This record gives sequence, structure tokens and C-alpha cells, in this order.
Amino acid sequence: MQTSTEGPYVFCFFGRSGSGKGVQSRKMIKCLKERFPEKDLLYIETGQLLRDFTDSSESHSADLAKKVMEEGGLLPSFLPIWLWSNLLVKKYTGKENLVFDGIARRLNEAPVLEVALRFYGCHKPNIVYVDTSPEIVMERLKKRGRYDDTEEVIKERLDWYEENVVPAINYFRKSEAVNFVAVDGDRSPEEVHQEVVEKTLGV
Repeated sequence: MQTSTEGPYVFCFFGRSGSGKGVQSRKMIKCLKERFPEKDLLYIETGQLLRDFTDSSESHSADLAKKVMEEGGLLPSFLPIWLWSNLLVKKYTGKENLVFDGIARRLNEAPVLEVALRFYGCHKPNIVYVDTSPEIVMERLKKRGRYDDTEEVIKERLDWYEENVVPAINYFRKSEAVNFVAVDGDRSPEEVHQEVVEKTLGV
């Protein structure tokens, strides 16, 4: 567990679509602001960065990325890496607490994130894996009622997750440079958050 004297706190949340990792990110943001009101916080959500980038249509790269995403294709790793690393370069001063959501979702991206955090002196960043069963995720996403939350599309997302994201998670699970925390995401958001807090910040 990291102590407050060791520098900024860093949290990177992983989990299946529908796992509640976004909810946990927001809960942690609120928790960090309450515990350390004197510290600023930088929140980096890669999905939103990609949406903002492709919606801008300010470059050929943005237009190409938008076309790939609209066709359901997979963007090359350099784009999400560039988006979050560019934000770090521009906005991170070394003093802010950091919360990441949807970052390093492929195996080749995981070492890049680890090296970046090491470069910025982030000691033992917290890699939080919200481990939610496929059955629970399927139930949650179908209840969400979005037009693209069909059973077939959800299964495709889960298959993509197993193929691409799980290897990245296992990379961090074996890394001695991070504090890897796995929590049972099948429970209520409050229970999950309490366990994350206990395993990273202490009670």
C-alpha cells in the first residue's frame, strides 16, 4: 500500500464492458478529492479522448480514425497511446493524483504505460481489475437498453476483451512495479469501492 508521502496516487481501472469500472473510477475520483483536498486530480478516460479526437475532424488522422471506428475496426495502438501520453505531457505537473479508465487495453500498450508512469516517478501505481463475470455483464448491458446492446454485439465485445485486454491485465498482474488489485465486480458498486479503498488507501 502506498503512503501519502510517496507522491501522487495513481489508479488505472480495468474490467469488461459493463463491469462498473467507470463507476469505480468516478467513486475513486470523489474519494481522492475528499481525502486530499489540497491535491489536484487528472482524469484520463481513453474512450472519451478517442471520441473527442474523431469528432473534431481537424486532421486527416482524425478522419481516418473516425472511419475505422464507424466501420467497427480496430485502431492502431499508436493512436490511444499518443492521446493519453500527449495529455500527460501537456497537463501533468507531477503533483496531481491520476485516475485512468480504459487505458492500455492491449498487451503491447501495457509496457508503454508502465514505462511512462515510471518516468514520472509514480511509485507502485494501483492497477485495479474489476473482475465481473460475463453473465453479470451480459445482464447489466442488456438492461442498459442502448441500441447496440444486443446479445450478439455484447458477445463480440466480451470475445474482444478476452483476446486483447486479458493479456494486458495479466502483464500487470505479474509486474512487480505495480500494486495489482483484483476485486469481485459482481457485488454492489459500494462494496467494490470499499474493497478498492481498503487495499489501496487503507480504511
